[in-house]
Amino acid sequence: MLNSELGVKDIIDSPKSIFYLLTQDEKEELQHHISLSHYKKNEFVFKEGDKPTGFMILINGKVKIFKEGVGGREQIIRMAKPMGLIGYRALLGEENHIASAVTLEESTICTIGGEFIFNYALKNPDFSMRMIRKLCKELGFSNARTVTLTQKHIRGRLAESLILLKDKYGYENDGFTLRAYLSREDIANLSNMTTSNAIRTLSTFASEKVIAIDGRKIKILDAHRLERISKLG
Repeated sequence: MLNSELGVKDIIDSPKSIFYLLTQDEKEELQHHISLSHYKKNEFVFKEGDKPTGFMILINGKVKIFKEGVGGREQIIRMAKPMGLIGYRALLGEENHIASAVTLEESTICTIGGEFIFNYALKNPDFSMRMIRKLCKELGFSNARTVTLTQKHIRGRLAESLILLKDKYGYENDGFTLRAYLSREDIANLSNMTTSNAIRTLSTFASEKVIAIDGRKIKILDAHRLERISKLG
């Protein structure tokens, strides 16, 4: 079975999926409202100002959600991993997207028609409650990140971003290398700093043996110290 087919099956049957809470009849109806789209690396999934096309779930790959600020500078708001929801706030809020989404690697995205979400899924109280909880968690994350990105020193901001990547994507098989190969610019945009500051701070962390750098590969050598730097800010 193809990975994309496995992904669709996971969306319907996996306990980790928000659609797992639907009734069997609703799950059967769901299959008629699913479409798959394949994206190359650095391809837009949607742009700020676009009208939502449906309820999106990342099946494989990685996606960054960012907002363009003053002078065209990006601020990465969120990172999505497989089985993560993308752009659902705009759909549920009946608004245009207030941010853009771009793939960080080849990705497959499942889109579920809005008519199914509104006419079937949201009428299921268990599904609706999980959606409310998810929106609340995302709001809490955004509030915490606002404090981090405005009050922490650049060392604390960068350390927190590396921990965020570790928590979101995990390690490679060696148990040290982050399973996310971001450009220095993306790391900077995730940490609310200039690219030059990100490069300098990464080099400092490397000289302190907190991390090791090999191109875009970053190994976390001292996770406890990285946590301490993040908390001290």
